[in-house]
Amino acid sequence: MKRIAIFTLTGLLLAGFSAQSQTKPKDGFWRGTFAVANGQEAPFNFELKGPTAWLLNGSERFELKGVTQKGDSLFIPVDIYDALLSAGIEPNQTLSGVFKRLNTKVVDPGIPFRAEFGKRYRFVEKPAAAAVSLKGKWDVTIGKDNKTVGVFEQIGNKVTGTFLTTTGDFRYYEGTVQGNEFALSAFSGSSPSLIKGTVNGNELTAELINARNAQPVQGTRNAQAALPDAYTLTKIKEGVPFDFTFPDAFTGKPVSLKDPKYRGKVVIVTILGSWCPNCVDETAFLAPWYQANRQRGVEIIGLAFERKDDPVFAKTRLQTLKNRFGVDYDILFAGLADKKLASAALPALSEVLSFPTTIYINRQGEVSKIHTGYTGPATGAYYEEFVKEFNADLDQLLKSGPAKASIKSVEK
Repeated sequence: MKRIAIFTLTGLLLAGFSAQSQTKPKDGFWRGTFAVANGQEAPFNFELKGPTAWLLNGSERFELKGVTQKGDSLFIPVDIYDALLSAGIEPNQTLSGVFKRLNTKVVDPGIPFRAEFGKRYRFVEKPAAAAVSLKGKWDVTIGKDNKTVGVFEQIGNKVTGTFLTTTGDFRYYEGTVQGNEFALSAFSGSSPSLIKGTVNGNELTAELINARNAQPVQGTRNAQAALPDAYTLTKIKEGVPFDFTFPDAFTGKPVSLKDPKYRGKVVIVTILGSWCPNCVDETAFLAPWYQANRQRGVEIIGLAFERKDDPVFAKTRLQTLKNRFGVDYDILFAGLADKKLASAALPALSEVLSFPTTIYINRQGEVSKIHTGYTGPATGAYYEEFVKEFNADLDQLLKSGPAKASIKSVEK
């Protein structure tokens, strides 16, 4: 009996010692770096507080719930993008691990990263003076022919901004200018990105670097820089009625635009994917907008094209999207995430150029206008203008009677 008691006591002491010796990550601010192409490092910042983390980019705090620890390993799920940050916790309050996408066709090898506690700077703790400014608008070409508009703000050394394209925006970038050199990075849970370059007069030369490759970037400062009107890129085919029937993503029940629920109402149809950052931004806007306006006679239908043509997989991914933003409108599973397949599934459209694409339908069931891409909150004034236009357009559609609604496109 004495021997059993001694063994029991020893076991308890060892268990207590193990629990005490387990390293726990400190709550507070962390600075991480991803290992990306060309031997470069893409920095990112985050805050950790118990079971919650926040990715920090410019003015955005992107919440990640469900942080857990097992032994000396930390797991930060990025549920909205079906991904995971996992790292070993080192005694000196350093994390070392990988960022991986989950449920991929081919196993994702992950992007290595390291992070240190207590560091809040992005690129350089004490940067040299800035000799140039990125502030303003730029005509920018990424790669061979990807025409974009760069929009940046700069205060001292710190620069924030994004790139607008015909299919959406690049979301929040943050970085530093030193001398005539600049560096910007972004990571909000989808994939890390890095831009490094120089400014000479009204010209910039840079590289856009991600985990696997790099592309050249050329830009010219231009206060009048603009993209084609987002309301002119996707059109309704002459004489072809816009209609569809797809299964509800959660119940499997067939849903048609002709169903009584939508008859006589204004309907917003958004072509989306849970994997798409611009679609996530649009959902974050539409979900509360719908809750505030549904009683006015408006419905929203999401047509989701997912990374797998699998209803069970789609249901799981879309449930995460629904839960995060409190989506109350219908979301249908429309098929595999592919623009050609989406175009074939919606033959009344000239083509689907972007996820998201948003279709405005009047009370008579007629397409009033189509917006390609999404201008998200990272674009600042452009986002504010979009919200203003959206509300004005919906007000006009909701006021319309039996006659056909007519809405004029507003130039951006």
